[in-house]
Amino acid sequence: MVATIVFYALAALTVGSSCMVTFSRNIVYSTFALLGAFMGVVGLYVLLAADFVAMVQLLVYVGGILVLTIFAVMLTQGIADVTVSNRAVGLVPALAIVAVAGAVMAYAIERTPWHLAARPTPAPTTYGIGNAFLGDYVLPFEVASLVLLAALIGAIVISRHEARG
Repeated sequence: MVATIVFYALAALTVGSSCMVTFSRNIVYSTFALLGAFMGVVGLYVLLAADFVAMVQLLVYVGGILVLTIFAVMLTQGIADVTVSNRAVGLVPALAIVAVAGAVMAYAIERTPWHLAARPTPAPTTYGIGNAFLGDYVLPFEVASLVLLAALIGAIVISRHEARG
């Protein structure tokens, strides 16, 4: 019962913050609402006993991307007074599309025969993920790290080339 209440509270936090990010005309408010959306997702991951994914979400999105976004917004002068100039798409067509998509999803949920499985006991997953990275999947892990390193070096080279030229 408590888990259900916590789930609905976290879902409401995530959806409400996401709506505020989408519909707010002030980018500062949108940025801080994004914090609520990310934290709600972290809470949902914790509730689902996905501890590794929750920590990655917390470190990468909240600790990295969101802090960088907040600094960028705060260090930009006059960004709070920016008016949105793209008026090509209105709120009414967007709400109609959301209503149709929601109706389709509700119909699919209603028609799907759900099979409930026994709930496993929550256990930490980081130990298994670490063993998999250093055991069976060591080669794909190292290839991925080399690809990311090459992308990082390429980005540095491109940015330095544009700064000079």
